[in-house]
Amino acid sequence: MKGNRLDRIYEHYVQDVYRYLRSLCYDHHTAEDLMQETFYRAYLYLENCQDDKVKPWLFRVAYNAYIDYKRKESRTTLQAPGFFQRLTNLRTPEDELLRQERWNEIGRVLTALPENQRQAMLLIDFNGLTYQEAADIMEIGLSHVKILLFRARQAVRGQGRKEEQK
Repeated sequence: MKGNRLDRIYEHYVQDVYRYLRSLCYDHHTAEDLMQETFYRAYLYLENCQDDKVKPWLFRVAYNAYIDYKRKESRTTLQAPGFFQRLTNLRTPEDELLRQERWNEIGRVLTALPENQRQAMLLIDFNGLTYQEAADIMEIGLSHVKILLFRARQAVRGQGRKEEQK
């Protein structure tokens, strides 16, 4: 039974978890590795999770896998960030170019944000989690998440205004 439930969870959330991890680590291969680690850990502790809390729980597992990776990476070598270098499943080369430019711009703006603001924005605005779920994942208070998200949105708006003035 545990395997069937995990299969359903995997099919439903694999793309969301991958995008979230890719947004955190900026690397396709690392995101795939972390995604596999996330679902491995989910398999081990699946019985501890209620059905209505699967998505935030899974994102918490993914975040912990990412933090473990960063800790291990900090003890070895640093990696240069490259945000959303290649996107797949696009229809034409023109569409791919336009989409790549948009993601590069989003990546540039997100990369400029402090880590905790970027994390709040990724969880809430990009992945649709609630403020409380994001606070639980980040292990901070609800009001702190709201402040981080407000500041991140202000910074993104400020970047947009600067680009318009150019």
